[in-house]
Amino acid sequence: MIEATLFRWSPQAFYGWRRLLLKMFGARIGKGVKIRPSASVTYPWKVSIGAWSWVGDKAVLYSLGEIEIGENAVISQNSYICTGSHDFEVSSFDIFARKIVIESEVWIAADVFLAPGVRVGRGAVVGARSTVLHDLPPMMVCIGNPARPIRERKSEK
Repeated sequence: MIEATLFRWSPQAFYGWRRLLLKMFGARIGKGVKIRPSASVTYPWKVSIGAWSWVGDKAVLYSLGEIEIGENAVISQNSYICTGSHDFEVSSFDIFARKIVIESEVWIAADVFLAPGVRVGRGAVVGARSTVLHDLPPMMVCIGNPARPIRERKSEK
C-alpha cells in the first residue's frame, strides 16, 4: 500500500522522501540516491544502494533475493533486476532466489534484464535491451542477448 500511494504518488523531485520510505522498510540507501516514483522494489529489506546511484522510471528491483548496487551506478528506465525464478528441473517449479551484485560506476541502460545470481563488474556498461545471464567483467561495454563484452570502456584519465 505504501508503494502504491505514498511512494508512487510523490512528486519527481521528492527523492529524499522515497529514500526515507525505503529505509523505513529496511533498505540500505546511501547519500544522494535518486529513485523515481514509478520504480518498484519488491522487498526493500533485501536491497542495498550505494551513494549517488540512480534507479530510473519503471525500473523493477525484484528482490526475492538480495540486490546490491554500488555507488554512482545507474539503473535506467524499464530495467528488470530479477533475483528470483522457478526451478524448471522439478515438476513443482519451486521458487529460488540468488543475489545480484551491480558494482560501483555501472550503467544498466534502458530495458535491460538481469538474471538471478549475476554480477556486473565495476564500471561496466550494459547496452539497452540487453539480457544479462552471466557475470560481466569490469570496465567493459556489454550488449546483446545474451549480453557479452564488445569493447573496453575508456576511463576519464
